[in-house]
Amino acid sequence: MLDPKIVRKDFPILDRHVRGGKPLVYLDSAATSQKPSRVIEAVADFYERHNANVHRGVYLLAEEATVLYEEARAKVAGFVGAPDPRALVFTKSCTEAINMVAGGWGRKVLRPGDEIVITEMEHHSNLIPWQMVARDTGAVLVRFPVTDDGFLDIPRAPITERTRLVCVAQMSNVLGTINPVRELSEAAHAAGALLLCDGAQGVPHLETDVAALGCDFFAFSGHKMLGPTGSGGLWARPELLEEMDPFLGGGEMIREVWFERATWNEIPYKFEGGTPAIASSIGLGAAVDYLRDLGMGSVRAHEVGLTRRALEALSAIEGLTIHGPADPERRGGVISFWLDDVHPHDLATILDADGLAIRAGHHCAQPLMRRLGVPATARASFYVYNTLEDVEALAVALQSARERFSSGAWL
Repeated sequence: MLDPKIVRKDFPILDRHVRGGKPLVYLDSAATSQKPSRVIEAVADFYERHNANVHRGVYLLAEEATVLYEEARAKVAGFVGAPDPRALVFTKSCTEAINMVAGGWGRKVLRPGDEIVITEMEHHSNLIPWQMVARDTGAVLVRFPVTDDGFLDIPRAPITERTRLVCVAQMSNVLGTINPVRELSEAAHAAGALLLCDGAQGVPHLETDVAALGCDFFAFSGHKMLGPTGSGGLWARPELLEEMDPFLGGGEMIREVWFERATWNEIPYKFEGGTPAIASSIGLGAAVDYLRDLGMGSVRAHEVGLTRRALEALSAIEGLTIHGPADPERRGGVISFWLDDVHPHDLATILDADGLAIRAGHHCAQPLMRRLGVPATARASFYVYNTLEDVEALAVALQSARERFSSGAWL
């Protein structure tokens, strides 16, 4: 069983005191996770001992850098259940990965009248690229509705013979909902469509197997799973990667170049034009090692326990509305809420004064905010280093904030 008090010792930043000496209570891992010493040291070790470009030089440092980079690719591919590391393209983010599919597959394949089904709970990164593709190709965006209790309305899934792609988050960054990706992939395939899964929130918290999920495209970020910023990946079925156009033109992604034309490198290098984020990708490999050592089953069990207690504690606060599923087994450790008439930005400011870091805003999900009927929400999100004491501190701070606003003490 995961002991967060032991885990916390691996994260130097959690020793910080803020706002006049208060201990830091970090509750914004859905935005970005903190980094364990092992990841920080892996990045530093690369720059201190191995720094060179990959796949190009024949000298020792270049060979070492290439080995470390490709070892990281194999680790990350295995972590998401990809049987062939060649099908794992390193990207700087989940956003870049989805744009890679939109540009390299969507613009090449989609035609006027083709439908792209997108759920109401998607992050803008899994909506805006498809708006742009629809504008350029004549394809049509189709809304997949969300129920009042925060689930996808599966009986109303708008997947038809005109559907070419279904876009769905593995886990909602607002509602915490864990979506039935396998069920949706089967429905998409039965209609002759493909499925793209945004795994940015899912991979850090759930055992993930892209083959078991039935995905055709799977995108994720590294910085939300203890890795460095500027790291992430796109997995796709190899035949789809072969079919896709490159996202960037330049060095590394070519096989041969003439003045008038060029041919492309093999996958995954076809999609890694220019010098990649070598150190960040190696750091992501170290993050995967760390999570494997913890055990993803233990990670999930720990977060279910935190989420269950947080739902109980926050539900007891008068005037506080929690958005998303009530069952902690059907959601991740992301809790979005609205407290009375207090704007989330004001609430986050109050909590920050007490050393608690939470998120406030629309969370890059404005269509979902409109569906919920709110301009924004406050959001607390948990990870491996959070404790039950952090949850209690959140509940106490929210109760205190409510009392301050009710009495006018905030004015």
